[in-house]
Amino acid sequence: MIERFEALLASGRDDALLRFGLGGEYLRSGDPARAAEHLRRAVEHDPLYSAAWKLLGNALRDAGERAGAMEAYRRGIAAASEKGDKQAAREMGVFLKRLERNPPPA
Repeated sequence: MIERFEALLASGRDDALLRFGLGGEYLRSGDPARAAEHLRRAVEHDPLYSAAWKLLGNALRDAGERAGAMEAYRRGIAAASEKGDKQAAREMGVFLKRLERNPPPA
């Protein structure tokens, strides 16, 4: 699937949905840093794409970028709230609270 998405990107197609799909595939394949690159582009294309904000937060968290993950969740909660996507806002709120409660190891 990654190869198919990358081929679409190389052909000149570039939109939020493609970047979201590619980011999700990289995250599932165990490459959260690469996933975050594409998910950042997804939210650049569509700043109200709450599912992309949630995956971006997850990718950054998995890549060890705690502060970035927290910021992505905050921005995602704002986007979801603006769109009325209560479930996504709640999920990101839970993820954010977990990060806030569990500081990084010293």
